[in-house]
Amino acid sequence: MRIFPCSWKLTIGLPVIIIVVALSGCNRSSDTLTPAVQEIGDSTGAEELGGEPMVEEDAEALPEPAAPPLAAFPMRIQFTTEDGQELVGHYFAAAGNPAPTVILMHWYPGDQRDWLAIAPWLQNRQEELAESEGWEMAIGIDCDAQQAGPWLDPTWFPPMPDDVSFNVFIFDFRGHCESHLTVGDQADNTLDAKAAFAEVSLMETSDPNRIVAIGASIGADGAPDGCLLHNQSSETCLGAFSLSPGSYLGMEYAEVVRDLSGADVPPAVPVWCLASEGDVPSLQACESASGDLYQKFLYSGSDHGMMLIAPGTDPNPLVLIQDFLQETLGGSIN
Repeated sequence: MRIFPCSWKLTIGLPVIIIVVALSGCNRSSDTLTPAVQEIGDSTGAEELGGEPMVEEDAEALPEPAAPPLAAFPMRIQFTTEDGQELVGHYFAAAGNPAPTVILMHWYPGDQRDWLAIAPWLQNRQEELAESEGWEMAIGIDCDAQQAGPWLDPTWFPPMPDDVSFNVFIFDFRGHCESHLTVGDQADNTLDAKAAFAEVSLMETSDPNRIVAIGASIGADGAPDGCLLHNQSSETCLGAFSLSPGSYLGMEYAEVVRDLSGADVPPAVPVWCLASEGDVPSLQACESASGDLYQKFLYSGSDHGMMLIAPGTDPNPLVLIQDFLQETLGGSIN
């Protein structure tokens, strides 16, 4: 992961020195981290100021204050896979700290910009985000024209409860948009997915024990593939949601689901699969998988990947995403 310098300011005044530093994220490529302020006083005792001296027992009894959330503005993150490919993503911090994280993985025709409406919907800090008008223009500014689709229009999205907010991480697979291909080929997208899990596990506002992934097409395979690879050394991926998988990344979908959601493999991880009956590779992938925590949802027609996320699709994939997040991460979402 590339390390970027932090901006800092030192102000000296007597008898107090105030140091402002970026919030515990100096190893992240962002200038939007919420500043933390530390005040260092002189050696004057509390009794000299007319107050009672603080005893050690009282200090230990004080509850530790919750860390403030990061800004709503998405932070640009550069990170590296285990085979040396540099990837680019953006991190939308939740309103709470720490909070569970949802990783969104794009399909082959697109890139991380496919999620520019869905990421804020899951983050659920739209009013704060609106204060930075035009923020989305900074993502993929030098890439090819973005593919349009109904998933980029949030006006028809189901409402998200006010008290629900997730960290959201979007990124470009190698060879897409800002993640210029320098190592390997498309089959190595599984390593990209695995690296995304590793990266969010290190983010300061992420709850490293609660991570899920949602993807479309190649991302529909990347979500469970990355979850399985991540859980080989951890047990913190709690679920994978696939919109039109097809074993596109070299790992058989049915085998991955078996290893994730089979009752004989603790911890069992829910995997949900969506496919159109006319989308043969995806239909076959969904039909081939099984498991105690596995669910599949089949649609008429032949829509693939992100095209399933459209008004009138029944059941609404975004409502299913809410149901999936409620099952995997808990709480009441819809």
